[in-house]
Amino acid sequence: MLVSLQDIERAAAVIAGRVHRTPLLSSRSLSERTGVRVSIKAECLQRTGSFKVRGVFNRLHRLTPEERARGLITISAGNHAQALAYGAGREGIACTVVMPAHASRSKVEASRAYGADVVLHGSVFEAFEKCEELRRERGLTLVHPFDDPDLIAGQGTIGLEILEDAPDADVVIVPVGGGGLISGIATAVKALRPTVRVIGVEPEGAPTMILALREGEPRRLEHIDTAADGLAAPIVGPNTLEHVRTFVDDVVLVTDAEILAALAFLLERAKLLVEPAGAAAAAALLAGKVQAPENGHVVIVASGGNVDLPRLKQLIA
Repeated sequence: MLVSLQDIERAAAVIAGRVHRTPLLSSRSLSERTGVRVSIKAECLQRTGSFKVRGVFNRLHRLTPEERARGLITISAGNHAQALAYGAGREGIACTVVMPAHASRSKVEASRAYGADVVLHGSVFEAFEKCEELRRERGLTLVHPFDDPDLIAGQGTIGLEILEDAPDADVVIVPVGGGGLISGIATAVKALRPTVRVIGVEPEGAPTMILALREGEPRRLEHIDTAADGLAAPIVGPNTLEHVRTFVDDVVLVTDAEILAALAFLLERAKLLVEPAGAAAAAALLAGKVQAPENGHVVIVASGGNVDLPRLKQLIA
């Protein structure tokens, strides 16, 4: 099911005042390094530290009284868990989040601090299975981490803001995990400015969307190996795949080394702390994986900034 520009505009009205309108930051250092004008959509400065809260508040708006009373559940490596815990807490709804046993300590602690019942379980594959098991046992309502039209519409509000702040944008580069973020942004951008190119970025160790595009349907990865835990979804959804097929111009791969180099660059030169997933768009540009027109304007989405400080030392050492 494709969401529409009207769905995204309605979502913008729903979440207004509940989330930050994040800044679009210029970056002289990135611009000089890449030879194009670069702006950074700083969703790493969003409430809960990532874009996820946008889609969550839009989804919560659509819950029935019965769903609210029963409580919610989700599966997440961390950012969606924090966003749902925060949103549910603000609205007085019980929330359970299932996270892989190796999930970031800071993301686990933040989810608990926002009020969620956190269940740590196995690998990312096993965590998905545990989430479904608990949903059935407890009669909870699943708030999917990415493959939900309400979530996609909520994330699409970023696209509206980008074009309001950068009406001359030529290229928008977006990290891809399960695909909800790029689905929403691309829908908004293509509806308003069809000539703008929208490029997705996946880590080589988790090429979920590229596999789905090649196979023509979502296919579960058998192995995931990336430092970008926020982009480590084992499978995309039918909704996100349909949006990417329809609205996204290309999806490129970056290595973990390129992601971590971009993370260090953003921290040192742009003074912006991002997690590995949040550095993926910058990595694609810095590594020459995305071409932009001469004197063009490129917007990169820094999707999240939730990174453990001890792990940050390891990542940029």
